[in-house]
Amino acid sequence: MSMDRNLALELARVTEAAALDSGRWVGKGDKISADAAATEAMRRTLGAMEINGLVVIGEGEMDEAPMLYIGEKLGRGKPGECEVDIAVDPLEGTTICSKGTNGAIATIAMAPRGGFLHAPDMYMEKLVTGPAGIGAVDMQKSAGENVLALAKAKNCNPQDLTIVLLDRPRHDKAIAEIRKAGARIHLIPDGDVAAAVAAAVEDNGVDMMIGIGGAPEGVLTAAAIRCLGGFMQGRLVFMSEEERTRASDMGITDFDKVYQSEEMAQGEVFFAATGVTNGDLVRGVRYFSNGAKTHTVVMRSKSRTVRFLETIHYFDHKPGFTAENQ
Repeated sequence: MSMDRNLALELARVTEAAALDSGRWVGKGDKISADAAATEAMRRTLGAMEINGLVVIGEGEMDEAPMLYIGEKLGRGKPGECEVDIAVDPLEGTTICSKGTNGAIATIAMAPRGGFLHAPDMYMEKLVTGPAGIGAVDMQKSAGENVLALAKAKNCNPQDLTIVLLDRPRHDKAIAEIRKAGARIHLIPDGDVAAAVAAAVEDNGVDMMIGIGGAPEGVLTAAAIRCLGGFMQGRLVFMSEEERTRASDMGITDFDKVYQSEEMAQGEVFFAATGVTNGDLVRGVRYFSNGAKTHTVVMRSKSRTVRFLETIHYFDHKPGFTAENQ
């Protein structure tokens, strides 16, 4: 199935709406309200699109998420037309948003029906670089070995590389190896989608993202890596038998499989992310009298087009905005 390239701009509108609504909650210490605002705005905008969308990565199962739940159908498309899978994280970095720190984004990816790995809500070990990492780095190597391999592939010194990881005790061993190899480290509190995508964008100041984060976020990342022509591997990390059962129920049979980005996001893929707060990938929402400015990255795998959009929104001319959410 060929997907209309205009979908890219439509997805930018979806993430912009989520960022504009959740951006009002930056620094207010209420991550639940921030996430709810992003989710409602994203669902409203998706519902108006001419698609037959199925949420496969969302806010949770039907019984635990009122909207954008896994299995929810969205869009106004005609039967049989534009049947797509949707992967969303309306507000990646809810705690980041509530504290007003860097790295919160609203993000979405879209693929033909059946294109996304149905990843359960659990952990995934990830390794992400730009195109230079292809054939050089591998999840079977240690963190230090991957630093040296990437430096060789980029024809630079390890000291020139910046590696990003979630700031978690589980990454202490990898951090020690990276420091021993000589690379710089950028630790982030939450939100590894933005960091991983930034690592795959050339000359963006981040060279590799490694470590364990959320599996659903891994699928979103894979969609972006497909569009960027970068390198990604992911492997599910099981913490209990219940998680293995859930994964099996979602069609996963090989629990030790190392997934490539092409296996997690297949076919013609679109990705968009809008900044809620400032970060390595995109800048946050900036409000002014009766309006706001957003910064969005939107990508398409077929053409490998990556666009950064700076958009000015005048609320008087946006029917979805009211006095309450301005």
